[in-house]
Amino acid sequence: MLFLIFLSSGLFLGWSLGANDAANIFGSAVGSKMIRFRRAALIASVFVVLGAVFQGRGTSETLSSLGAVDALAGGFTVSLCAAFTVFWMTRYAIPVSTSQAVVGAIIGWSTFVGQATDYKVLSVIVSSWISGPILGMIFAALLFIALRKLLRRLKIHVIKLDAYIRISLIVVGAFGAYSLGANNIANVMGVFVNSAPDVFLDFGLFSLDGVQLLFLLGGLAIAAGIFTYSEKVMNTVGNGILSLNAEAAIVVVLSQALVLFIFSSSSLSALLVSIGLPAIPLVPVSSTQVVVGSVIGIGLVKGVREIKLKALGEIVIGWMITPLAAGILTYVALFFVQNVFHLKVSSGASESNDLVSSPLSSSSIAETTHYVNLVLPAVLVVAAFAIIVLIFLIFRQQKLRLKAENELLQQQNNYYQAQKTLSTMEVSAIQSENNLLNQKLENRRREYTNIALNITSQKEFLQKISSIIDDIRNTDEKEIIDNKLKEVSTILRQKMSFSDETDEFYSKIEQTDRDFRQKLASLFPDLTEQEKKLAILLRLNLSSKEISPLLGISSKSVEIARYRLRKRLNLKQGESLINFIQNL
Repeated sequence: MLFLIFLSSGLFLGWSLGANDAANIFGSAVGSKMIRFRRAALIASVFVVLGAVFQGRGTSETLSSLGAVDALAGGFTVSLCAAFTVFWMTRYAIPVSTSQAVVGAIIGWSTFVGQATDYKVLSVIVSSWISGPILGMIFAALLFIALRKLLRRLKIHVIKLDAYIRISLIVVGAFGAYSLGANNIANVMGVFVNSAPDVFLDFGLFSLDGVQLLFLLGGLAIAAGIFTYSEKVMNTVGNGILSLNAEAAIVVVLSQALVLFIFSSSSLSALLVSIGLPAIPLVPVSSTQVVVGSVIGIGLVKGVREIKLKALGEIVIGWMITPLAAGILTYVALFFVQNVFHLKVSSGASESNDLVSSPLSSSSIAETTHYVNLVLPAVLVVAAFAIIVLIFLIFRQQKLRLKAENELLQQQNNYYQAQKTLSTMEVSAIQSENNLLNQKLENRRREYTNIALNITSQKEFLQKISSIIDDIRNTDEKEIIDNKLKEVSTILRQKMSFSDETDEFYSKIEQTDRDFRQKLASLFPDLTEQEKKLAILLRLNLSSKEISPLLGISSKSVEIARYRLRKRLNLKQGESLINFIQNL
């Protein structure tokens, strides 16, 4: 349990590295909006753990040779101070180097315990801080130029190009995460390697020793940092120095992955030695420095003016402050750990510390290696996981099928409702059309009936006149002739009144122009019925002579009525009465 407590500072450092350095593998991709943060974080987490477990031993050995922290309390303090340094830099969204923080903390430990610092190893590590960004800049510039020429030659359609770029970002991001885990796990667990438990776990296809178990815990801590606190730094790296497009994002991730892989590959270093070339130093390189160098390399190709020098200057200042701050903080913290908490920070510490030395120092770890065969448990776990995944996929497929069926039923129901509504509208339209036709037929029937009645009435009228004329012709008596002529005159006057026809005429006009009559009544409520009829006849643009028989008055009386109507409508002199009525 105490071992895990001491190890917590390393896990905190891993979390800080994930929040800062590990964000660089997908910072440009997320900053260019090509990949969502959650997907990038998941891919980075998986491959950073794989790289840490299976290829993280080489850089850890180099870091241990700088200063062999041989007590758990000392390793705890070194990791904790480095983690706090990176954490506070991360809070201000400054991409700093975890490697520099760890190196500064180790030098602070060496200075406190009086152990000589291996300056040869230190010079190699410091040179990587310079060579790493330079290599990243060179790789990025060359890859960017080559990629632009390739895209110009292939002339890929923009839709296909977008899909290819997204796939490429995922592939190079996974490679970059693997390289980061292999190179930077030494920063997280390097100081605890000497205190690693002597255990060997055999899983059949692969095996893990005590150091790799430490690297597994450190990789998980890095993954936690990526998920919880790296998005802000991703945006700083992706947009703070130089605004990157999708092609440049691929180049940045690939160039930093190549640099980290070169400085962490034992096989590549051995290959160079076998052909007579100098070995590549296996040192933890800052991914932040390499990414910044890569971004600068692209900026140089695109034009120096596009580089945001202010943001770059802030990052460089952060790199300079980080190792100094970590070293000072470690020295002060070790003083309190040793003199206040009385914990042994080094196996070579004063005798006063021997009485209260940590029971979990490296000397207390069992000398024998415990071999554990986990082939059968691993097979069972994999089988159980496969069964769970299969059940999940079956239920998911069932859920998707039910969802699709529900959507289909909903669409069919919507279609049925639409058809029903359309049918109802069609029936209503047909009924309205039928009602209109019936009304027209009824009107025509009434017209024909009126015509027939009018013909009958005219015939009866003419027969009556003809009968009276025959009586006149058949008599010589003057008195009878005068009476008959008076009767004819009376009948003719009655016929000339046209009262029924006039009433029907006004009725049809009111039905045709009902809105005009209502508006006239609302605007001029004092108008008489005779004046309203005159206004309606004037709206038909009839002359005074034509209006006279319809109103049963003389033409002069019509003119007088028109004058009175002008007064009623408050018309000014010169304003046309007919135009006013027609525009009303």
